[in-house]
Amino acid sequence: MLLAVWPGAAPAEAQATPSPNPPNRPESVHVCGTPAHVGIARCHSWRRTDRGGNPRAPSPATNLLPSQLQDVYGLTAFSMSSDPLRNGSNQVVAIVDAYDHPNAQSDLDLYRIQTGLPPCNGCFRKVNQNGLASPLPSGDVGWAQEIALDIEMVSAICPKCKILLVEANSNYYEDLGQAVITAAHYSWDGLPTRAISNSYGGGEFPTEISYEGAYNQPGIAVTVSTGDAGYGVEFPAASSFVTAVGGTSLFGSTGSWSQSAWSGAGSGCSQHIQKPSWQHDSGCSKRTVADVSAVADPNTGVFVVYNGAPYIFGGTSVASPIIASVYALAGNTGPTSGFKPGEFLYQKASYSGIAATLFDITSGSNGGCPRKTAYLCAGANGYDGPTGLGTPRGIGAF
Repeated sequence: MLLAVWPGAAPAEAQATPSPNPPNRPESVHVCGTPAHVGIARCHSWRRTDRGGNPRAPSPATNLLPSQLQDVYGLTAFSMSSDPLRNGSNQVVAIVDAYDHPNAQSDLDLYRIQTGLPPCNGCFRKVNQNGLASPLPSGDVGWAQEIALDIEMVSAICPKCKILLVEANSNYYEDLGQAVITAAHYSWDGLPTRAISNSYGGGEFPTEISYEGAYNQPGIAVTVSTGDAGYGVEFPAASSFVTAVGGTSLFGSTGSWSQSAWSGAGSGCSQHIQKPSWQHDSGCSKRTVADVSAVADPNTGVFVVYNGAPYIFGGTSVASPIIASVYALAGNTGPTSGFKPGEFLYQKASYSGIAATLFDITSGSNGGCPRKTAYLCAGANGYDGPTGLGTPRGIGAF
């Protein structure tokens, strides 16, 4: 149950530069600015400005809590299990973001208290892009909000998972890529990293392939949010080495949910990345985005604690750590030569049918695209661009 009184004053969030409110994102602000040039990523978080950030906590009726997220994706039996083989307690989920959030630990602790999750008790570590506890990067208001969202979504889906936050020195792809490599090779008292979430990206560019190597981590589920500008493809979601995570709108209540493609979810055909052998849709000659999806619409946003205050967040930044955490609950094996978790999704969906392992999203749209390839920008039976193969229905597909 959410408490009514919050410690401390609301943070000075006026520092974040408001962006125009695109369709289906009323009274929301993008917390990270637009990249100045090619080779720089922006985070994909949207913060509601009409709710949160004041002494009155957002109402559970207007935001999504861990119990609801676990319910909609059929994960409650796993996340709340006492069996370490089922509950993720031996799994390490890494979050890669730029810059530092000084209050990451305290925000995570308060989030868990306020949402009824068990105490963290050593479940969280923060390192720099070289894997060291210090020195940490400089702080950044926008990316700090992204960090709070990401680590709290891992807790929401997999409360017993270990959370490794790797902070890159900057939002240049060189630094973010180094942070991904560090996350992939980090050992948590002998436990390997099983999933790495990346809630950032930017428009494609001709030399993006030169940055792909950092995301090629066989056996580790590297998830990347597809972006929040609607129809169109971003990097690194375009990489064939990652699981590109699109977004949905989520309505309803426990036991009765409705999902549709979110208008902001990125999708489409990559301009530069070759089509992987495991994708067989006919509308793209190169890599198609997305692969899978989770909630992202700020209108149906998630509860987040940032700098000790309550907020509601949206964006495909929500979806990427959710999917990384589902991989962890599924018992992903960690570093394994040649094994691509993203490819495994397609194999499972093909073998057992999407309906058996994923919720097939068949409505909603993120923009306009040619009639012959309408599936690239609208929910459809089977695979579609905005939501990929669908949203989790338990852990079977992962």
